[in-house]
Amino acid sequence: MTGSNDRQPTADRPYAPGYGFAPAEAGLLPWSWAEERLAASRNYWVTTTRPGGAPHAMPVWGVWANGRLYFSSGAKSRKAKNLAADPRCVIHTESGSQAVIVEGIAVVLPEAEALAVMKAPYKEKYDWEMTGGEGPIFAVEPRVAFGFIESYGGSADQDATESQFTQTATRWRFER
Repeated sequence: MTGSNDRQPTADRPYAPGYGFAPAEAGLLPWSWAEERLAASRNYWVTTTRPGGAPHAMPVWGVWANGRLYFSSGAKSRKAKNLAADPRCVIHTESGSQAVIVEGIAVVLPEAEALAVMKAPYKEKYDWEMTGGEGPIFAVEPRVAFGFIESYGGSADQDATESQFTQTATRWRFER
């Protein structure tokens, strides 16, 4: 279930001096490419900030729908406590070769609203029934996202890694 809300981000190149990104817009990835990977990822890395400022990263199961990532967490877990204090977070798909990284804001949803969105796709994706009581359910609203393709996956003599990475590196910005 990729379904996007009506928020279509603008795409450009990430600011990363020294990486040799192509200056032209040719090769920028469409947001639909990112949404396909966000929907297909089985595991997502969620990075939050501890009270002292140290990062905290943990994998979660989740569902990409309506332009957001939905996931649950134990109410007393470190990530839930971190998000209660500072809702800013980073979400990363499990693939590093076709990476999608989302920086956003996590909000706790009412259980009925979250289950209406998550229950069927969660059962299909993980063969696990959400029944309520799983703990807070978060929806991460993207602010900025990044995507790139590491390589074409061609033969060893094909020097595609650098050209694919530098040609596809994309930043998407979402209006608030």
